[in-house]
Amino acid sequence: MFTTTSRYYSIPTAEIERQDGAKIAYVRRRFVPPPERFSLLLEHPVAEGDRLDNITAQYLGDSEQFWRVADANGAIAPEELTDTVGRRLRLTLPEGVPGVPNA
Repeated sequence: MFTTTSRYYSIPTAEIERQDGAKIAYVRRRFVPPPERFSLLLEHPVAEGDRLDNITAQYLGDSEQFWRVADANGAIAPEELTDTVGRRLRLTLPEGVPGVPNA
């Protein structure tokens, strides 16, 4: 249903049946994982005018991967991550991918 790069890729789907018998498929609720589940790659200090899509394009090669930075920083509202100049954003490996110790 979703591409492998989507935040919803591994989220199970469910189905509900309306009174008229029509079935509607939907994606189950997705919980933001705790940031400590992610292995840190680097930190990016937010600069004036930074946008999350540009940051993820620069470091991850895909502007649509902004959600990975949001997850790694425990953000529900990704647009708030670049509001504070100087904030250090964690850029990490995907959840469940272990980092290399002492790399």
